[in-house]
Amino acid sequence: MNTKLSLKDAHNRTINYMRLAVTDRCNLRCSYCMPEEGINFLEKSAILSYEEMLRLISILNEMGLNKIRITGGEPFVRKDLIYFLQEVKRRFKLESFNITSNATLLHLYMNEIPALFSTMNISLDSLNKERFFEITRRDSFDIVIENINELIERGIKVKVNAVVMNGKNIEDLIPFVKWTKDKDIAVRFIEEMPFNGSGKNKPELLWDYRKILSHIATEFKDIQTLASPLSSTAMRYQVKGFKGEFGIIPAFSRTFCGTCNRIRITAKGELRTCLYSANGTDLLNPLRKTTDDAEIAKLIVEAVSKKEKDGFEAVNNKQKFIYESMTSIGG
Repeated sequence: MNTKLSLKDAHNRTINYMRLAVTDRCNLRCSYCMPEEGINFLEKSAILSYEEMLRLISILNEMGLNKIRITGGEPFVRKDLIYFLQEVKRRFKLESFNITSNATLLHLYMNEIPALFSTMNISLDSLNKERFFEITRRDSFDIVIENINELIERGIKVKVNAVVMNGKNIEDLIPFVKWTKDKDIAVRFIEEMPFNGSGKNKPELLWDYRKILSHIATEFKDIQTLASPLSSTAMRYQVKGFKGEFGIIPAFSRTFCGTCNRIRITAKGELRTCLYSANGTDLLNPLRKTTDDAEIAKLIVEAVSKKEKDGFEAVNNKQKFIYESMTSIGG
């Protein structure tokens, strides 16, 4: 591709990080992500093939994108995912290559994972088996914990993402922090976002980042603030003397938007410049219609140039606030 196009938005932010959803399907039914009955999942022909994803990564990599996180749905429900991950690792020199998983299937690929990732993000919203079932609507708690412990044993840095939900898992906040005492693990508490596919409007946040930290501080008196990269979404903390750490991601408060360096590609090949945006750019059909990578690059540059200043501006541009499930957007 003969182009010197770069990824910079109208707010002078360089975009070098992509969240790439390889599937919209998931084997859990978490209440904050989708309705209990699930959603209408995409047909195979309606999602990006692995070769189309690799082509897209190649185009973006040449434009300066050097950080990729693989997401879903649950990435490991897609057939032959390991092949795709290995190809990404083999073909591209990336500063960061990570994945987010619910850990229900990792035991099937534990021998391949260490060569692919040095860190992994695991979605886990409770350390209580009964509450886990209530949230996920699936009985997978034991295998998730076993797989997390196995990852740690194999030297992989584990980051646990826990969505904080009023009336559902507040009792888990303190146990999660206690979990970091003897384990070199990072727990990230995430403000609940309104992307559950329910169609309900006027979302209300009862547990914001301030309240989460205040609640944790009632139990742990010596909490230290840790440094975070400028583009980080998490505020990092550590209880003095603990081996691991915890953090808070103000996903609904959106305090980190000003330094956003991200785009996301949904499983159906739609480029989203903001999680809260209703405006997407179709890349799937152009990828299938043209072999000219420069044409794809121009579409990406145009989309990035219109990236909203923050999530609040993105919401203001919507006619309706909630319109889809997180698993459709790419978690």
